[in-house]
Amino acid sequence: MSAWKGGFIRDAAAERIALVFPDTSPRGAGVEGEDADWDFGTGAGFYINASVEKFSRHYNMYSHIVDEIPQVIQTLAIPLDTKKSSIFGHSMGGHGALTLYLRNLDKYLSASAFAPITNPSNPDCQWGQKAFKGYFSNGVEEGKSYDATELIRIANSRDLHLLVDYGDADNFYKQGQLLPENFAAAARDAGFDETLVNVRCQPGYDHSYYFISTFASEHIRYHAKFLRK
Repeated sequence: MSAWKGGFIRDAAAERIALVFPDTSPRGAGVEGEDADWDFGTGAGFYINASVEKFSRHYNMYSHIVDEIPQVIQTLAIPLDTKKSSIFGHSMGGHGALTLYLRNLDKYLSASAFAPITNPSNPDCQWGQKAFKGYFSNGVEEGKSYDATELIRIANSRDLHLLVDYGDADNFYKQGQLLPENFAAAARDAGFDETLVNVRCQPGYDHSYYFISTFASEHIRYHAKFLRK
């Protein structure tokens, strides 16, 4: 659904880029409490490896994206250059794209995100507080290793390729769930200028697929620059 509603397919085809859209969490894991809320558990795996015992068997979306999916693709024997990959996402998926990129700079050439959760360990981000306290034995402190704002402070490369778009009419932005200014400030403090980490506020846009589809082609072209090298 994201591929169609987001409007990525035409531009990806023109750039000869294959798109892979993973799920947002395990499905049918049977873990107690996983279906109690829309923002935790089923549908909201947060792209981490859980350490709380009851979630630790199934809720390993970080390893699923970084390790398992590439391994499966390689077994398919289709004509793809699997040595070149970039990553992008929206909202929680944007959080995943940024953190997976910053934790695996040797695997991904670039990353971009639409309205991402950029500072989930911040007390103002209730989504992040809930997820990290629920998935991690050591709570929010452990979750900082999956926080883009924390990770960019310690990035071990001077050659980052990051593009972030968010809308100032996004209710989740207004509620303090996204905190893109924190991420941008941390990037600047770490010495990354706008040519390396470009965080853009799009006036009047919200959190919807209309927002994503407006800038989808630009994000595809952004990644194409690095995937072609």
